[in-house]
Amino acid sequence: MNSGAEVIELSSDEDEEPVPSSTALARRDPPSPPDVKPNLLADADVKPLLLPLPLYPPGYGALVPVKTEDPVPVPVATASPPPRALPPPRLGRQFWKSGDYVVARRNPDADAPGGRNRLRINPRFLHSNATSHKWAFGAIAELLDNAIDEVNSGATFVRVNKLTNPRDGNPSLLVQDDGGGMDPEALRRCMSFGFSDKQSDAFIGQYGNGFKTSTMRLGADVIVFTQNQNNWAPTRSIGLLSYTFLMETGCDDVLVPTVDYQYDVTTTSYIQMLRHDQKLFSSNLEILLKWSPFASEAELLNQFDDMGEHGTKIIVFNLWFNDDGDMELDFNSDEKDILITGAHKKVKTNKPEKIATQNYVSSRLRYSLRAYASILYLHVPDNFRIILRGCDVEPHNIVNDLMYRECVLYKPQIAGLAESSVITTIGFVKGAPDIDVQGFNVYHKNRLISPFWKVANNSYGKGRGVVGILEANFIKPTHDKQDFEKSVLYQRLEIRLKEMTYEYWGLHCHRLGYDNKSLPKATRALHRTNYMNARSSPVSAPPRLLAADIPTSSCGIPRLSASAAREKINSLESHSKSKMGLKRKFDSFGAMTDSDDQNGLDDTDGGAGVSQRKRFNEYKTLTLENDKLRNEILQYEESDKQLIMKEQKLRSAIAEAKKKYQELFKELGSLDVKEETS
Repeated sequence: MNSGAEVIELSSDEDEEPVPSSTALARRDPPSPPDVKPNLLADADVKPLLLPLPLYPPGYGALVPVKTEDPVPVPVATASPPPRALPPPRLGRQFWKSGDYVVARRNPDADAPGGRNRLRINPRFLHSNATSHKWAFGAIAELLDNAIDEVNSGATFVRVNKLTNPRDGNPSLLVQDDGGGMDPEALRRCMSFGFSDKQSDAFIGQYGNGFKTSTMRLGADVIVFTQNQNNWAPTRSIGLLSYTFLMETGCDDVLVPTVDYQYDVTTTSYIQMLRHDQKLFSSNLEILLKWSPFASEAELLNQFDDMGEHGTKIIVFNLWFNDDGDMELDFNSDEKDILITGAHKKVKTNKPEKIATQNYVSSRLRYSLRAYASILYLHVPDNFRIILRGCDVEPHNIVNDLMYRECVLYKPQIAGLAESSVITTIGFVKGAPDIDVQGFNVYHKNRLISPFWKVANNSYGKGRGVVGILEANFIKPTHDKQDFEKSVLYQRLEIRLKEMTYEYWGLHCHRLGYDNKSLPKATRALHRTNYMNARSSPVSAPPRLLAADIPTSSCGIPRLSASAAREKINSLESHSKSKMGLKRKFDSFGAMTDSDDQNGLDDTDGGAGVSQRKRFNEYKTLTLENDKLRNEILQYEESDKQLIMKEQKLRSAIAEAKKKYQELFKELGSLDVKEETS
């Protein structure tokens, strides 16, 4: 047998073996040879991650064992053997080098009736599954998504912080929220593969795989503490998913030890919740105490002290190192942030434009979790906080960074049917053209998927400084939520965004000092003169607007109703077509866009033509923004309805709980309780 399969003490060297109660099931265990260490893994209350547990397994919630099919007989150790040191760790600390796995022992459950006929998951799958995350912050974002999804269950915050492992003093990653928490069955589904309770489109997560991939990408081990109030009795559950434990013991199947506790009204405290019998609970607990950061049951239960009545706490420990042997997550360089070690290579320079580019969020998000989290969600739910190392993360709305904003309507078509309209906000980032930033921030269901996606790459600078924001719910993201599936719709969107960039560039590049060759020579000379004067003026940092420029923002413009704006647009559009020969075209996806560079039209009508173009663009911008606001109002109204329904359900649940409490209180009063006298 492989050396990794030698005797590994899974029980505490100091604590005595738990004594079965008088109500415990009688067991007929075959005697074990005196020189063979009993294998306690056979009785571990663990299940393969591939198959779901039954909704209400035998003995669920019982405080005494329930007679069911006996587990595989295993001898019980009656005396603690002399302490043995663990074998040298076989698990490498570099994530990309830790995939090698040697099976040293076979799961004892395989010898059970039917054990050979079920599917099992090799622990190596934990590592290979986690390689879907190429970026550590992408893995942390998965855990933040789970907390955001808990807003529907009353979550008000998610906390991300450093936690010191009491075993070895090494840093661990803490992610904690005050959502609804998980009951024992929900925790087991969470730690299984492919099971998800999030079937509604309102949730970010859908696949039931994010927790496993993200935690195993960040560290070799994770322990979960969760507290739930949804059942008739509040529960607390603890689960351990440990690649180190599986590797060091050489298991050929993924084993997840879990223990549960439930609230006892008679003792007003939490007591052990036996799903099968005391022996299985004790075996699971021993594994937790040996391989988790906490060496006693009291230390485990102390982790619930700061969780309130409900919530979930995730602790990822034995964090991975990079290929240089340094811990991948840097907790020391910035006490209010978490950085990627080695990713921040700031170039020393005195040039303001390079400094501005390095300090902009598009550069910082690659190595700063605070910068990435600030733009991770298009709209952070009201009254919800993302707390990173004790300080709130302030949301960064990229729209506020744009100059000369425009709203462009885009209508994708799927199987010949037009989907709901998508409004893309596009503009020049403040500081352009000096700041070298460009690309589109594409969100899916409020979650950032592609930050600063460069759809236009030109060595001669066309598109430089153009930034856009849109929410594309009609295409599907990849499982790591860092890119989109390369479908036909994705390719069409990429083409349209590239066209949009060039269209916007052609209309407005002269505002940044570029020579727009589509304009008449006289107009180009005028723009160059005004731009140079603006640059040399000490009072105007950004170039000032030209008198003949078309405003693209609704700031300072009185808002009109959508119908009135459309009437004005129709009249102006017909007038423009007759007088100025304005051409319109339909793109291949049904969205109507301007094809002519309106600033490039000859000013044959003098001031009247400029005024008409100015008014036309004002009304066009107003219409698009009004439509966007109307969609937001509809979303708020729908959210209001959902909150009202949730309030009604909660009130009904409270009323039922009060009624149940009164019944139990009366039943308790009717009991003839005799007090024993000493």
